[in-house]
Amino acid sequence: MPDLSAIQAALDALVDANTGKPYAAAKAFKNLQADGGSVSLDVLLGYPAQSRFGAIRSEIETALKAVPGVERVAVNVASQVVSHAVQRGVPLLNGVKNVIAVASGKGGVGKSTTAANLALALAAEGARVGLLDADIYGPSQPLLMGVADQRPVSPDNKHIEPIVNYGVQIMSIGFLIDPEQPMVWRGPMVTQALQQLLNDTLWDNVDYLVIDLPPGTGDIQLTLSQKVPVTGAVIVTTPQDIALLDARKGLKMFEKVGVPILGIVENMSMHICSNCGHAEPIFGEGGGAKMCAEYGVDLLGQLPLDLSIRLQADTGKPTVAADPDGQIAELYKAIARKVAVKVAEKAQDFSTKFPKIVIQKD
Repeated sequence: MPDLSAIQAALDALVDANTGKPYAAAKAFKNLQADGGSVSLDVLLGYPAQSRFGAIRSEIETALKAVPGVERVAVNVASQVVSHAVQRGVPLLNGVKNVIAVASGKGGVGKSTTAANLALALAAEGARVGLLDADIYGPSQPLLMGVADQRPVSPDNKHIEPIVNYGVQIMSIGFLIDPEQPMVWRGPMVTQALQQLLNDTLWDNVDYLVIDLPPGTGDIQLTLSQKVPVTGAVIVTTPQDIALLDARKGLKMFEKVGVPILGIVENMSMHICSNCGHAEPIFGEGGGAKMCAEYGVDLLGQLPLDLSIRLQADTGKPTVAADPDGQIAELYKAIARKVAVKVAEKAQDFSTKFPKIVIQKD
């Protein structure tokens, strides 16, 4: 019969490749049982990583079978996403555990495409995901997600059900207006529309709500930081100096209002020639890494300037949905896992577990 302390030592030595920390430190091992030469246990991750379950299972089985006396190993790997802390005094959204804001300082850096693929990648890794298009003036997610011709329904004339495609719950002002009608609205109307889209949508048990923000640091961003429970923000930029200049402003804005920065995604970091495959940094190189070093945040990933990303987005089937096993989809999935790990490392939110205090007169 194997020594239980030897089994525990073998497990304690295992490091989660997604977090860089021991599984034991995150209390991921559950229900460890040893009976004769058989060992069984559950591994519960705090982030979605469905594509890595097989590798994690094999890694643990190999480590345990190296323990003298262990002949058979049964490992069950699963994920459980919980709510994490947000800005003080801001209540959580109904049906939503965590809110991830995807922002950029300027337009044209591929933020909306990145947000769509991030949402799809989180869903592909096993999470329940929502995608909110917060760009009231120029909504693009209905087109990107292939649902521009659909309209949401209201079961009670007060709330609206999100449109679902590719396993993602989607909401946008673009579903509710004529696509050729410009939104000639002042700031207060825009912020009110955003709050209604957030609060009146019947989000169905969403682990992560990805919010595609408009570029800049205006009314929408301030409303989001003050009245919406944001778990963290992802900044999208290109390596170009002019894009980094504006990305810094977006990052500093979130810092000032107390929203944690989960990391930076460098988009269009390398142009890939569709004819010969030659890679060239036409927007410069190293800008995202330099910015991360300056502000002490993580570089979540670098995405290429590839024709297929644009073509797939324009046809309403973003890369992660169009080519889920492709190299670029793997880059998006790696970014999604890093974002989810950063969220999982934050303090949990226990506000819903607190008893309500009611004062009654005798």
